[in-house]
Amino acid sequence: MTTDHERLRRADISEVRGEIRTGRYRAHTAGLGLGFLQTNLAILPAAFALDFMRYCQRNPKPCPLVGVSDTGNPLMFTLGRDIDIRTDVPAYNIYREGRLDHSTPSIEDIWRTDMVAFALGCSFTFERALIEAGIPVWHIDNDRTVPMFRSNIDTVPAGPFSGKMVVSMRGIAADRVTDAIEISSRYPLAHGAPVHVGDPGAIGISDVARPDWGGPAPIGEGQVPVFWACGVTPQVAIEKAAIPLCITHKPGHMLITDIPEDAEVPVLRPTS
Repeated sequence: MTTDHERLRRADISEVRGEIRTGRYRAHTAGLGLGFLQTNLAILPAAFALDFMRYCQRNPKPCPLVGVSDTGNPLMFTLGRDIDIRTDVPAYNIYREGRLDHSTPSIEDIWRTDMVAFALGCSFTFERALIEAGIPVWHIDNDRTVPMFRSNIDTVPAGPFSGKMVVSMRGIAADRVTDAIEISSRYPLAHGAPVHVGDPGAIGISDVARPDWGGPAPIGEGQVPVFWACGVTPQVAIEKAAIPLCITHKPGHMLITDIPEDAEVPVLRPTS
């Protein structure tokens, strides 16, 4: 039986976004919208937006800034011709005072006129290039969410935002690690090259079978664990900042934009 994910992997971006907006698809977005930039999401009150933008600027590996909304405007017109940030992500996490309050499929009921939305590049984007180069991506092949871990790597603080870097892991054949590094380095808006290769313990990860987010993925015989900076990092910083309200994507459930993955400047011009 064909799953919704398998069907949508073959669908064009308008169909994928339509399924998400109407609530018919609420699962992870790995492997969907191939050829287009996927992004992580953080939505904050305007009072905290400048400090958060500084945090992204100081930590471009885990927080590659792709787009910022106008204050109070949920339509992210620089990322797509018809993107409504309130409905076009499969699932959202709602944080209050730094604690995860609940997850929801839509934020239309809690959107406020003082909110600013930030879109941050996602590692899902470079996975297409890995697959095309003959490097398997286990979590996509098995319809899972990529494993993500809290590392011991410090980020550079800005205002109330600080914390450790979150990393995502993929098992790569030892003879293809150099290729994976070279391929992913072409996508700086999608976290770029890995931050660590090899021993998980060197970056504070005690057990790769027990990720902090996502699902476990095996490291097969002859494979090496490879770790990339992850867009869940700002969620950790938001938790630590304990601001009154913040909205993020649920890990693995991204915003798919209309920006081509290989675009040098990730901005669409508004139509007249």
